[in-house]
Amino acid sequence: MITLKTEKLLANVDDGIGWLTFNNPERRNAISLEMWQGLGEVLEAFQHDDSVRVVVLKGAGGKAFASGADISEFDQHRANAEQRQQYGEIAERGRAWLSRLDKPLIAMIQGFCIGGGLAVSLSADVRFASTGSTFGIPAAKLGLGYEYAGVAALARLVGPSNARDILFSARFMPAEEARGMGLVNFVVSEDELESRVRSYAATLARNAPLTVRAAKAAINTFERHARTDASAVAALVDACFNSEDYAEGRRAFSEKRTPQFKGR
Repeated sequence: MITLKTEKLLANVDDGIGWLTFNNPERRNAISLEMWQGLGEVLEAFQHDDSVRVVVLKGAGGKAFASGADISEFDQHRANAEQRQQYGEIAERGRAWLSRLDKPLIAMIQGFCIGGGLAVSLSADVRFASTGSTFGIPAAKLGLGYEYAGVAALARLVGPSNARDILFSARFMPAEEARGMGLVNFVVSEDELESRVRSYAATLARNAPLTVRAAKAAINTFERHARTDASAVAALVDACFNSEDYAEGRRAFSEKRTPQFKGR
């Protein structure tokens, strides 16, 4: 276990997989300000831990992945535009590490995934959902505004038309509808969810880390239309071809065995 300043987040590393759990089940894992702070700390630790090959986000209690921001804090921390800015600055480290993490990030969604929780899940590279999961962004029922970055991430994933529907209607949708519009990759039964995620994460953890990192960087560059980052992606690709892992992959292929990649 990783020691944190808040009990509302749990973190541990198990066989190459970093697990980060939203641990606020009595409030359907609503994300408080202290949880945003802890999120950045954990992801930074996972980023710099070479034993971590892939990261999984999940919610405690089985009823929610995350049900958005903790509204009980709004009167104290988010009652007006000035407070919203201060709140955003504190939460920014967590958001920054969600986008900065160069290792695969999986969201394991069970139950409610709404509002800020859905926004967090959009940062994942792959999303698994249980059949009973529920998705939505109820901002239009609260009167608050969504920042450009979050809206853009949603529109890139599901398309502008579906993004308009989600944001304008503020309706909730079941997992199969979410999968149909590309909001999640896989929908599995409640009792198979964790085993499927573990198996998938283990597959990613066995693959060549430098190759996965270069692929993630290339896809992010394409998604964000950040052509200036193309040279950085090229450098990551060169690093793959110059790596010990590439030599190991070739040897393992010729010897008909499973490669043992070291990430160098």
